[in-house]
Amino acid sequence: MRPYGQYCPIAKAAEVLGERWSLLIVRDMATGSRRFNELARGLPGLSRALLAKRLRQLTSAGLVERAADGAYDLTDAGRELEPLVFMLGEWGARWAFADPTGEELNPDLLLWWMKGRIDRSRLPDRIVVIQFVFTDHRHRYWLVVEPSDQSVCLTDPGFEVDVVVTSDLDTMHQVWLGRTPLADALKDESIQLDGTPALVRSFSRWFQLSPIAYAVRAASTSS
Repeated sequence: MRPYGQYCPIAKAAEVLGERWSLLIVRDMATGSRRFNELARGLPGLSRALLAKRLRQLTSAGLVERAADGAYDLTDAGRELEPLVFMLGEWGARWAFADPTGEELNPDLLLWWMKGRIDRSRLPDRIVVIQFVFTDHRHRYWLVVEPSDQSVCLTDPGFEVDVVVTSDLDTMHQVWLGRTPLADALKDESIQLDGTPALVRSFSRWFQLSPIAYAVRAASTSS
């Protein structure tokens, strides 16, 4: 972007981070995405060419570095942005977070976000499969949680399903982001769980919500 021409640290920071998608790249790196394909998967509206350009710009600015394994890591300067990104999320939850539009309810992206928030330490030491059935969407999704990895499958992975989660897409978004308490959605059956009894009972302990859900929940209860 064109420089602001102002000798001001706020202006200088805006020159580094003000380009479209730059903050979301930092957000996704702060929450665990390191490889190019992971970043592309979590930013579906961003072309791969523009993602490559933004990564070069962030690298040039000293916020991102290339690791020995070819992945991308935040530098010390980039990691210092993490609390600022989440503070921006808290502000957005209070002042800029209305009901979603239809195009914002993206099941592929939602499952991609959710896969990184499964607490593996609370699950059996084996492959665990969670199937998501959205009643207003024709596709089915599976989260395959292995001892060392989690993946999203758009076709049946061929393993026995441990838990089936049934909901409409809007409800799942609202629960994931903290606007609707999971306990309320389970009580009124807008989210239904079926499967292995022990995993169903412990669902709220191993299925973690969005890392910004605390701010959305606080904003929802104070409004």
